[in-house]
Formats: sequence, structure tokens, C-alpha cells
Amino acid sequence: MPANAPAAEALAVLQPLLPLSDSPASQTGPHEIDPFYLFACFLEWEQREDAGAAWELIAATQSAHGDTRAHALALLAGSRHLDRMGDTTTSNPYPQPNRLPAVENEMKTPYGLEIVDNCTECPLTKHTFFCGCSSQVREALDQVSHKSILPAGAILFVEGQAPRGVFIVCSGRVNISTASRDGKVLVLKTALAGEALGMSAAISGVPYEITAETATPCQLNFVDRKHFLELIAAHGETGAHAARSLSRDYQTAYRDIRDLILTRSSAGKLARLLLSQSPRPGLEVDTFVTTPMTHEEMAQRIGSSRETVTRLLSVLRKKRLIRVEGTSLIVQDRLGLEALAV
Repeated sequence: MPANAPAAEALAVLQPLLPLSDSPASQTGPHEIDPFYLFACFLEWEQREDAGAAWELIAATQSAHGDTRAHALALLAGSRHLDRMGDTTTSNPYPQPNRLPAVENEMKTPYGLEIVDNCTECPLTKHTFFCGCSSQVREALDQVSHKSILPAGAILFVEGQAPRGVFIVCSGRVNISTASRDGKVLVLKTALAGEALGMSAAISGVPYEITAETATPCQLNFVDRKHFLELIAAHGETGAHAARSLSRDYQTAYRDIRDLILTRSSAGKLARLLLSQSPRPGLEVDTFVTTPMTHEEMAQRIGSSRETVTRLLSVLRKKRLIRVEGTSLIVQDRLGLEALAV
């Protein structure tokens, strides 16, 4: 029959390999093999890749019983394993779904990030990003960069380390910090997607002046110092982006130093930090601020201790300036916080 052509061609190849067996399917006597048994073997082969079940079906095609041979041939003709060995234009009485797309759809990317393998095709790039250059420059950047996925808590470089190169944040957040000799840590800022880290050290050749640690799972693009300097020399556009990035870093550092020194109290510093995490419009309605920062991280941001931050948050709640619901911190009185931050 035409429907059994794929099975017949497959059997011509597999017949010399047919093993001997005492199973019901291998008996070549006139007795009929239960069709349900053959169908169960078919399912085992299709769903679990059970080679033993496949041989049972093949052996049944040699049975002296006509109905058994017909059932076995019909099942083999419908097997997805033998489709490529026969005529693929014939109809399939047991059509099987294409499993590959389903498997691809169910695959999970590391940490749920949208993985980008090619800078020239990156959907995350914006004109404000360091990598928001022309396609020619991004192609050159892609050729000399190394992409990686890192979990939260990974150290990119530490203060005082010789500059190895520049890290470009593709997605996620990275904490930038410095530490005193007695181990007190001050978090200077949190770098977001599109920012380049370690650039000033890579250009000047002096050791890194800060420590960079991932605050969330991140995708990063690393360019070693030699290739980064060559990229700046070859493409003036890269130098312009580097200058803008360094200028923004300077302005941010100046603003943070001013706020840190001129704000007299720890309560004012904490109020300023909470305001910086909330939307800019000065609405009087409640503002939700979902922050992943712990009390320890808040303390590191304002140059204080964890105990002080815990006490100050309690005071702000009692004054009804803020309230906490789960992981969300709600600013109830933005004007009150702004007055405290002066």
C-alpha cells in the first residue's frame, strides 16, 4: 500500500539489524498479536524514544498473521522517526506535532533576561546609551567585545585594581561603591542599562577608583583596554560618546557630594534618597516606590549605619511621611520629605 511505503523502505534498511527476542511481537507463528499491545509499543517509541518498543513493532511486520503485519506496518508508517527515511509526500495516518518549536518556546533564558548576542541587532539600545552609536561603530564594538550573563552579587572590578577594560551594562543594575580603610562602604550610585563602567580608569591607565558589583542579574559587554583605546582612535563617534559619559559621571558625582556634605542630618539624606527613587512629578497623592534596597544598602548610600536607617524609617512612618506595604514603600507626604531633605 502507498501509505506503508515509508515503513517498507525503513524495514529494508533495518531488517538485517533485527534482534532475536522471545517477546510476543517476535513470534512468527500464525497467532495474532494484540493490536493494543502494538499500539502501546508505538506510543513508547514515539513519546519515550524506547528502542525496545521500536524493535517490537519491526518484528511484528514479519509475523505470519496478516492482520498483525498490517497493524505493525500502519503504525510504522505513522512514526515521526521514519518520516525522513521514506516518501515525505505520503499522508500520515498518525500525524505527530512538531515538537521543536514547543521546546524552544519553553526554554528559559538565564535569570529571565532578554539575551542579546549581536550589538548590531540589539533591541535594547537607545540614543542615550553609550552604545547608541551608528551601525558601523556598533559592528566594530561587537567584534571586540565579550558578552556575559552574571548573577546578583558578582564583582566586576574592585577599587585599586589595574584597569582591564570597560564594562557596558546591557541590562540590569550595578552598584558603584567605595570603601574606607576600616571597611566602611559608601554606595555612590547604581548604574543602569546603557552605562559604561571603568571608563576613566581604562582611558587614563590608573587603577580603578571604585568597586562595581551587580545588584541584580545583568547582561554585560566587556571590552578590554587595548581594543577600547583602538576603538576610540579609529572612530571619533566613540570618543564623543565616551566624553558625554564621563561628563555625566562628573555631574552625578558633584551632585552626590554636594547632597552628602551639605545635607546636615542623616534623616535629610535618607529623605533625599527616598525622593530620588520616586517619580519626579510633585503630586500630593501617594507615590509608590518599589525598591529592592535593604536597610544596609540604604545606609551605604547615605554614609550611615543600618541601625540608624531602621530608626529613621520608623520615625518617618510615625510622622506619616511614608508607609510600607510589602516590598513597596509609599511616599504619603512628598512635600514633607522635600522639606526634610533641604
